[in-house]
Amino acid sequence: MTWMRVPLLARARSMRPRRRWWLLAVVLVVLAGAGAITAVAVQAPAAVAETSQFVTGTPEPDGKPVRIDTTLFLPTHTPAPAILLAHGLGGTKAGMAAQARSLAGHGYVVLTYTARGFGNSGGLIHLDSLAYEVPDAQRLLDFLQNRPEVLKRDGRPVVGVGGGSYGGALALMVGAVDHRISAVAADITWHDLRRALFADNSMAGSAGSGVYKKLWVGYLFAIAQRPDATGVSGPLDLGADGCGRFAPQVCAFYRGTGTDPSGVEAKYAALLAQSSPASVLDGMKAPVLLTQGEQDSLFPLSEADANATQIAAAGAPVQVRWRAGGHDASDPSDQVNLWQQQFFDEKLRGRSGAADGSFLFADQGGGISATNGRRVTTFLRADNGYLGTSGSAASASAVLNLPVSGRSRTITAPPGGSPAAVSSLPALGNVLSAAAAVGVAGAADLSSLPQQTATFVTAPLAQDVRIVGSSRVSLSVSSPDSVDSATLFVSLRDVAPDGTMVVPANLVSALSVPLARSTAARTITIDTPWVARNVPAGHRLALVVSTTDLEYQMPADARRYTVALAGSAPVLSVPTPVTVGTGSSGVRVWLLIAALVLLVCAGALWWHRRRRGRPEVLGDPRVPVRITGLVKEYADGYRAVDDISLEVLPGQILGLLGPNGAGKTTTLRVLMGLILPTAGSVEVFGQTVRPGAAVLSRLGAFVEGPGLLPHLSGWDNLQLYWAASGRPAEAAHFDTVLEIAGLGSSLQRRVKTYSHGMQQRLAIAQAMLGLPEVLVLDEPTNGLDPPQIAEMREVLHSYADTGRTVIVSSHLLAEVEQTCTHVVVMARGQVVAAGSVAEVAGAGTDQLAVADPVAAMAILAASGVSARAVPARRALEDVFLELVGEGLAADPDGGRP
Repeated sequence: MTWMRVPLLARARSMRPRRRWWLLAVVLVVLAGAGAITAVAVQAPAAVAETSQFVTGTPEPDGKPVRIDTTLFLPTHTPAPAILLAHGLGGTKAGMAAQARSLAGHGYVVLTYTARGFGNSGGLIHLDSLAYEVPDAQRLLDFLQNRPEVLKRDGRPVVGVGGGSYGGALALMVGAVDHRISAVAADITWHDLRRALFADNSMAGSAGSGVYKKLWVGYLFAIAQRPDATGVSGPLDLGADGCGRFAPQVCAFYRGTGTDPSGVEAKYAALLAQSSPASVLDGMKAPVLLTQGEQDSLFPLSEADANATQIAAAGAPVQVRWRAGGHDASDPSDQVNLWQQQFFDEKLRGRSGAADGSFLFADQGGGISATNGRRVTTFLRADNGYLGTSGSAASASAVLNLPVSGRSRTITAPPGGSPAAVSSLPALGNVLSAAAAVGVAGAADLSSLPQQTATFVTAPLAQDVRIVGSSRVSLSVSSPDSVDSATLFVSLRDVAPDGTMVVPANLVSALSVPLARSTAARTITIDTPWVARNVPAGHRLALVVSTTDLEYQMPADARRYTVALAGSAPVLSVPTPVTVGTGSSGVRVWLLIAALVLLVCAGALWWHRRRRGRPEVLGDPRVPVRITGLVKEYADGYRAVDDISLEVLPGQILGLLGPNGAGKTTTLRVLMGLILPTAGSVEVFGQTVRPGAAVLSRLGAFVEGPGLLPHLSGWDNLQLYWAASGRPAEAAHFDTVLEIAGLGSSLQRRVKTYSHGMQQRLAIAQAMLGLPEVLVLDEPTNGLDPPQIAEMREVLHSYADTGRTVIVSSHLLAEVEQTCTHVVVMARGQVVAAGSVAEVAGAGTDQLAVADPVAAMAILAASGVSARAVPARRALEDVFLELVGEGLAADPDGGRP
């Protein structure tokens, strides 16, 4: 039998390659040396002591005292530099505990606290006011200054301050007004709260009223009133005025925006200024690290640019980094925390080179990670640093002027802005942008409604263009209705040759254009949303102007606007970085050591092969799957797979059988490159399987759950999955897999509405995208009804008839018997039977044929032997129970718990 290299009903002999102990010894020596070096460069986290206490804060206007709830984290060795950490709106000090423990474990004294109006702290919420929250922080600095554990220089404490969003603004403001601060790290925060909440990206209207972000403001006030944020249990008492723990003036501002947002903006301008870093950044002396999210419609990248520009003008050093995420998407806090720690190491401890001072931005074009479902992010560096231009291109940029064309168009704004286009939703914008980022059909259409948009486009790009910052264009705006102003929204879109539009991060720029109740046209220069995006050659850029957006407050009356490009030769000015390199991870010594290890190992292996005169030879490329001497042992000593060897040939459907804990799923995970073997090898078409191996592109798999995104439709899931592979759409064979899925119109529904069986069918179709040459399915018929199981059986037969290979792991023995051509039975990590289904099902008890069964039974009965007639061939289930039954009886759980 050529198919299987294991004797029937017997375990195969080990075929492990000879271990090269001398090479392993070289690697261990090098790694030991690397460990000695890095022990000096990177300090391991140490034990941390924690104590909680209240610190007296700033009294309320009525003289009522305020206590601030704090926790002090002390490292093993003191005195040490100190860091004050502030939380976001609606949070408490508990949200900063993990970062505090990490910093304290690396030698810092850390003080976390719950801001006034939240949790167990007293007082009311004044929105980071210079009269309340900032003096509170200064009293906390007094507390640190009086602690003997805090390092002092020239009688002043060595202290930094950090925070994100609400806490980030506080960090900037206290750093600017209190010069005891030696370093400031602020993440995803605002510059001018008035302009952040009343947006206006038209230079003509910069001094007037902006467009009110009604959804975001409502969301923020709602989360600030949550019981877990205010420290109460049960229903929250909002008081007779409904203000809860908001200060009366702040509450009046919020309530007034519901009826007269423009009037409220002007009336409360001074209140918003008291809560804005813009009011005090001219006094900044400390070095600042600004990190801002590229998916953020609340505080977009322009807010960081404005902060950076003002800080640089004040003469303080500033570093800028644009990261993935933001208020619209999940927060990659690990990366931000690492950056902040490196920054504090440099500024508070004087560790040269701990932080990379160049401007970094996130390039999220790497698809979707199969391990965590997040978009793969690479950080790129503009080597010339961040210049900060406040309203134009960003980092060390060169402006590329692209001719843009499009006819004048009159567009309508319905009463109250309903129906409205949808660009972003508070805290849920990543749902839209995730779909749009990979060109999911209809995602861009959410922000383009008929009769409400005007579009202007460039010619196809002659080369790739990387946009880093805000593009500019001049428009002519008028209204035949003689209104006082025009409310418009502008998005910059990436248009593929097939017409697919993508709105980067689903961001729009809001415009409030004064028209003075005249029909005369007004020429304005506008800033498009700040983005970091690489637009491929052959694509076009489109400027889409819309009259509505769900996030913003719309005029109550119906309006018409005429929008056109301004000038005789209109251009779209696109910012591009002068130079781009790969961003540093921060701890450079690790990179040097890793390079040294790789060089030593590569050189040793080359020398060994040259000496032996036999370079490594690939396996047989005609064999889809070959497993040789495979062993997988986990860290606790449990051996899930124990020396198995087998081959699977083209056109075969292999059924992998065994009780729970037999090692089936572990074998499949090694085959797919998800885990490394302890010993032995796995080859696919002659190439050794390793994580990320190119040959894995020839394998499709559905193992351990479908991994579908519930908020997207079935069709969008398929498109997103294929787009993440980076291969062309025509190679997916969507028509074929959709026929396999058999979901009909249900493909347009969200997956979270699917039954388990529907999700199973969609996942199998997803695994078949691209019609892989090897298809691996784990329990593919789980959740399917009998007709669907029969249909799946025919699908797998047809698939294998094309010469492709199918491997199926299943508990349904009867189904395996009808579906598979060959079978492997595993128990306790070993192969106990292998061969064709007919061979395995017919194996076991010997059979004797007689000419006269009746006479033979009579003779046996006379001899006292009971006899009965049985079928000549047994069911596979009988053989399976015979083979693994003894093991099951000894170990009813089938192996490892």
